Amino acid sequence: MELRKGQKISLNEKAVTLKFERNSGALDIDTSAFLLGVNGKAAGDEDFVCYGNSSHNSASVIYQDDGSLFVNLEKIPRSIEKIAITATIYDADKRRQNFSQVKNSVLRLKGANGYDVATFKLENFTVETAIVLGEIYRHKGAWKFNATGAGFSGGLAALCKNFGIDVSDEMSAPPEVAPPPPPKKIETRRDKPPKKTAPPLKIPPPNTNPPAQERPPKKIELKKGQKVSLVKRDNKPLGEIVINLNWSQPSQQSRGFFDNIFGSKGIDLDLCCLYELQDGEIGAVQALGRLFGNLNYAPYIELDGDDRTGAISEGENLRVNGKYIDKIKRILIYTFIYEGAANWEEARGVVTVKCPGSPELVVRMDEYGSKLHTCAIALLENVGGTLSVEKVIQFYRDSKEMDEAFDWGLKWTVGKKD
Repeated sequence: MELRKGQKISLNEKAVTLKFERNSGALDIDTSAFLLGVNGKAAGDEDFVCYGNSSHNSASVIYQDDGSLFVNLEKIPRSIEKIAITATIYDADKRRQNFSQVKNSVLRLKGANGYDVATFKLENFTVETAIVLGEIYRHKGAWKFNATGAGFSGGLAALCKNFGIDVSDEMSAPPEVAPPPPPKKIETRRDKPPKKTAPPLKIPPPNTNPPAQERPPKKIELKKGQKVSLVKRDNKPLGEIVINLNWSQPSQQSRGFFDNIFGSKGIDLDLCCLYELQDGEIGAVQALGRLFGNLNYAPYIELDGDDRTGAISEGENLRVNGKYIDKIKRILIYTFIYEGAANWEEARGVVTVKCPGSPELVVRMDEYGSKLHTCAIALLENVGGTLSVEKVIQFYRDSKEMDEAFDWGLKWTVGKKD
């Protein structure tokens, strides 16, 4: 099975091997696994399996000589809810490297007998230096795989911090200085020493005279299926995330003879979202039903108004409180035509996602969905303590059909604004 980004499949195997295959040229790429609890964090160093810590103490995850990761699903401890499979570029900032330079990359899942269970192509990366390739997670007592493909900046050090692993100064000592021995935690939790003698983490030392860096792009226009993660700097909370919808009314000519005769008001395009919190709470934020949300209390998302004409230059905004990202699991940004005939092409909808320290992400509604009235625009998912943003652009008859497609689980009834 060839997976798409965001696609989830059941794992009916007792064990799987995950291998990241790519044409990376001169790039030095490492794979690793983070075993995470219900809070999305690793409990300690033993829950980070990598080149220098080749086996979890439960023997459920083993780093193999070819860089692949073997996962015995029957041995995963009950305290572990998710295993994040990741890839990082060693010394990426210093070498001015990122995953846009990696070609023909694919994550291959093999069963216990060596046959392919699934493959997942990874593409459309830009400035990212770390990727969460996929996630193995518990669902109703069984194991599933999520084809994540979410990249973000910061490399291995940022990835470790996001998953709760403390990266000490000793672990990032320069190679010309005799490095201290690996932390005792990693050495004593294995019955046998690792076959390789590399340091446990290949994190570059601080560079007091860094070379001139190319400025990161101020704006990234996403392609369909592309994911880009918001930048989380120095392990600090994200700032306020603003999701803006701007659109315009179709022209008088395109609205039709009878619309103009009988005074049709054109279309009313609403910005909305579905949300799922880490504690299982689900819901919607939308003007219909006056479900405007709350920025400082659950769901930590708020809609600031309702542009019913398309004439307001600022458009409509959903705001997400970055202080509470750890409480948010996923957000589906969507819009629907509350009033008027479907005319997506002339509405020219554009969604932008703005977050301090991150490039502005632009999602254009460049598909038109025939006469369908609801459009899923972008999916935001919590990956390693930040949000990945994926362009979706998929049309549905109504919110209920969209809910079922994304497996949200809400009950829908017909409503009116007035």
